[in-house]
Amino acid sequence: MIPLDAFGSESVAEDLLQQVRWRDGVSCPRCRSDRTVRNGSYGHFQRYLCKDCDRTFNDKTGTIFAHSKIALRKWLFSIYAFLRFNTSLRQLRCEIAVTYKTIHRRVERFTEALDAPSLDLRGPVEIDEFYVSAGLSRRGRGTYEQDKPPVFVLVDRGTEQRHIVPAKSADESTIRLLLVDRQQEPLTVYTDGFRAYDPLEEAESFDREYVVHGDGEYADDTIHVNTCESHASLARRWLSPHRGISKDRLTQYFRAFQLRRELYRKPGREALKHAVKATL
Repeated sequence: MIPLDAFGSESVAEDLLQQVRWRDGVSCPRCRSDRTVRNGSYGHFQRYLCKDCDRTFNDKTGTIFAHSKIALRKWLFSIYAFLRFNTSLRQLRCEIAVTYKTIHRRVERFTEALDAPSLDLRGPVEIDEFYVSAGLSRRGRGTYEQDKPPVFVLVDRGTEQRHIVPAKSADESTIRLLLVDRQQEPLTVYTDGFRAYDPLEEAESFDREYVVHGDGEYADDTIHVNTCESHASLARRWLSPHRGISKDRLTQYFRAFQLRRELYRKPGREALKHAVKATL
């Protein structure tokens, strides 16, 4: 169920933030001390006093929600709608009645707070690439300089983790860098017939198997990149409402897409808590 109460009441929104942020106990965001006491309130928000550094703080201090004049419930709604329903920024602007510049700045602050994925590959690994332009997918290969950067999809069959990593080039050095953190050698890698993957065949640290789409080969028992292509299709769909994304912002938007996948089967309130936790 959609957590409507958190979007309709500032006190409920504040309580949700408090639960997520202080789940391991209250600590000072400046000196990290846990020697804190309640010290009045700051609007709807609980204020605390740190006995070590003698400074006060509240539930929003040091978070992406700090120093905002927009109600917390509106920001929680924006995060939820952005992730759960892939709502465009222009639509969010209308829903919470703020300027486009304001919602754009806040959503970017949210995506910037998300952690980079950790690629500790167990294998076997599928790897494939696709290309995006102006926030929309187009057919064919391109380059970062042409504003059509490559985006790599890695599927670790050993852990069932899926990763999306924008890159500046689709060449051998980029591919080797993506595969550097691995638990096995040789690491089994499944690719298509793109020539940038060819050097993996000559490296002792990799066992490359591939299909050639140009010859009508798409799967040979376990050898395929179909999972990568499926995930890429979802990623293209994610980008489609967000027209005009700068190539420099693709990484942030794909991190949000990955977070969206984590929320997919969570109920509304748990999904919202998980999204907030990801920014802390």
